[in-house]
Amino acid sequence: MKLIGSKTEQEIREHLIKSNQLLFKSEEKKRLLEVIECEFPEMKAAYIIYWIPEQGEHLYKILINDRFVAEIELERNSYEVKPKVKTLTVSQYLKGLSKQNQIKLAVALDLVKHDLKM
Repeated sequence: MKLIGSKTEQEIREHLIKSNQLLFKSEEKKRLLEVIECEFPEMKAAYIIYWIPEQGEHLYKILINDRFVAEIELERNSYEVKPKVKTLTVSQYLKGLSKQNQIKLAVALDLVKHDLKM
C-alpha cells in the first residue's frame, strides 16, 4: 500500500510513535518488551499495531523489524503463566486485513524502515 500523507496516516503515525516509546521506556510495558527480546533477539525496531486489554490477559500484535508480526498473549496478573507467542510474516498478516489496518501496517512499516536506517 502506498502512503499519501493523509490526516489519517498522520494520526496513525503519531499513535504508533507513542506506543513505540511506551514499549521501550515505560515500566508498564517492561514485561512485554522482555518477551519480545527473548522471542526475537534480532529485534531492532518494534511497533504495537494492535492491543486489546482483556480481563485476564492482554492481546498484542507487534510489528518486529520489517519482517514479522508477533501475536502475543500476556496474562494480566500472573508472571508464572508463559506468554503465548505466534509469529506471522507481514504478507500472512496482510491477508484479510481491513483497509484501516492495512494503512496502520503500512505506516508502521514506514516507521520501521526509518528506524532500521539509523
